[in-house]
Amino acid sequence: MKFGLQFKASLENVTNVRPVGDDFRWYLKLKCGNCGEVSDKWQYITLLDSMPLKGGRGSASMVQKCKLCSRENSIDILRDTITPYNAEDSERYKTIVQFECRGLEPVDFQPQAGFAASGAETSTQFPEINLQEKDWTDYDEKASESVGIYEVTYQFIKC
Repeated sequence: MKFGLQFKASLENVTNVRPVGDDFRWYLKLKCGNCGEVSDKWQYITLLDSMPLKGGRGSASMVQKCKLCSRENSIDILRDTITPYNAEDSERYKTIVQFECRGLEPVDFQPQAGFAASGAETSTQFPEINLQEKDWTDYDEKASESVGIYEVTYQFIKC
């Protein structure tokens, strides 16, 4: 089952908001599809993580046993689905990544460090954006204007 993480924010003078690098951490809370148990701690997966699936069925970003029912579940980041959030997407939900899930589903997401963006009218790069507070502001010297990402929200959809 594929799940898409839809991102929504209000962008001020920035575009191309994106996760950076294979070590970008997607912080998720996951629910076991078998017993409904939801992880109490944030867990993160990255493109660098690869764990073998039982029975030689390839690999996934994370394979784990449910604490409650002991079922083995997995989640994999679909690299080719990672998409930037652009100025024209502002204030609309857009799928920025998809996850291939077996036996579980993502129920919560916590954006943290590791995002980057570009000035909407300039080539100014903002490489170190942390969205944990759901808001981020800076200043674009080239454009002499403030820039920001505000009111970050998200939802998961079945793809």
